[in-house]
Amino acid sequence: MKNITQKLLTGALIVLSLGGAQQVFAEIAIIVHPSTSAADAKVIKRIFLGKVKAFDNGAPASPIELPEGDAVRSAFNSSFLKKSDAQMKSYWGRLVFTGKASAPEKAASADDMIAKVAANPDYIGYVDASKVGDSVKVVHSF
Repeated sequence: MKNITQKLLTGALIVLSLGGAQQVFAEIAIIVHPSTSAADAKVIKRIFLGKVKAFDNGAPASPIELPEGDAVRSAFNSSFLKKSDAQMKSYWGRLVFTGKASAPEKAASADDMIAKVAANPDYIGYVDASKVGDSVKVVHSF
């Protein structure tokens, strides 16, 4: 009986911890400089895949990504780009190796991402929506 109780408690703890891991962030916001025009989700996806180098209005667009291992980066890659972190790393490795694109700029943290995007109208990034302030504009969220 003691063994069954321990298994049930262990199972309950695993379920609770998995549920908590999914609650790391409520929503992801894709952000741009306040002066940048909004872009539709298709164009945004193509920017982050290195297929397009400009916003809808023709202004230059450069993606920024969070560091490897960041939960928001993983969620952005899987939910928005429909690729795993490993697939994205391999994808960008091929683009850089063949000379088709330069790797995205890296931000050290969400705060660094916001500061970089706020300072440069060419940048587009993503953060946990709860971090967004007046220094950047949200063009898409999910």
